Amino acid sequence: MSPAWGHATGVLILLMMAAFLGIWVWAWLPYHKRSFNTLARLPMEDQAASPGEPIPATDEEQRR
Repeated sequence: MSPAWGHATGVLILLMMAAFLGIWVWAWLPYHKRSFNTLARLPMEDQAASPGEPIPATDEEQRR
């Protein structure tokens, strides 16, 4: 194998780590807190959602 494979593998790993960290930071941004809290309370609700009932809106849909 040529030494270029080692460099290519290193670059690929760095790109995947950057993507993972970017998604992790995005998920923990403060404006997601309201939707996370809403989704966290869903299992505790007394009434089960019927098939025709709409899914709770996300923060982006509420801002429109």
